[in-house]
Amino acid sequence: MQEIIEKYLPNASQIPDEFKQATIETLYMSFWTAIIAGVFGLIFGIILVVTRPGGLLEQKYVYQILDKIVNVVRSIPFIILLALLNVVTRVIAGTTIGATAALVPLVAGVVPFFARQIEVALLEVDSGVIEAAEAMGTSPLGIIFRVYLKEGLPGIVRVSALTIINVIGLTAMAGAVGAGGLGNLAISRGHNRFQSDVTWVALIIILLIVFICQGISNFIIKKISH
Repeated sequence: MQEIIEKYLPNASQIPDEFKQATIETLYMSFWTAIIAGVFGLIFGIILVVTRPGGLLEQKYVYQILDKIVNVVRSIPFIILLALLNVVTRVIAGTTIGATAALVPLVAGVVPFFARQIEVALLEVDSGVIEAAEAMGTSPLGIIFRVYLKEGLPGIVRVSALTIINVIGLTAMAGAVGAGGLGNLAISRGHNRFQSDVTWVALIIILLIVFICQGISNFIIKKISH
């Protein structure tokens, strides 16, 4: 087996420690981005739903301002966002290079995307259930937690999986500009040194991470759907 690996993956088989380190960095960036952006994205997504016209706590100007911010930030290509947030990243992380520094632009890029996904997921909640809760005198906060988040949970899990897969793709892009991770390894070793087997192995590891995330989300959705 070892001989086959060395024959078909001559360069990749020489750097197992680099693959291990790059995989850890990719998982580190993906995990913390998912946690931080998940919290902020969920909050902003809920605000978008309840303040929209006809919403539970209709606030025209709050909705319009937040809606425009989400649209604008979502429209900025991530590679440009990385450059634009250099100063902010340096202030927060003390450097612009490395996996921790990459969390700043990653979170900034993912929050508006996830907020919009949450908004779409929560808007799928049956309006009849919300009206029934209002008729029973449930407070707005109670409706948010007992109706929107409870009834919309399958949709929230579904869009969360979509966002995490998107985050993994963004970490590869961030890695290519100095954040480390599998993207950095694929470009710096695989592409720049013409070691295509390194690129292929990095790609396979990224795909495995994506498939595992998708599998876990499918399992959770199956368990909580009713």
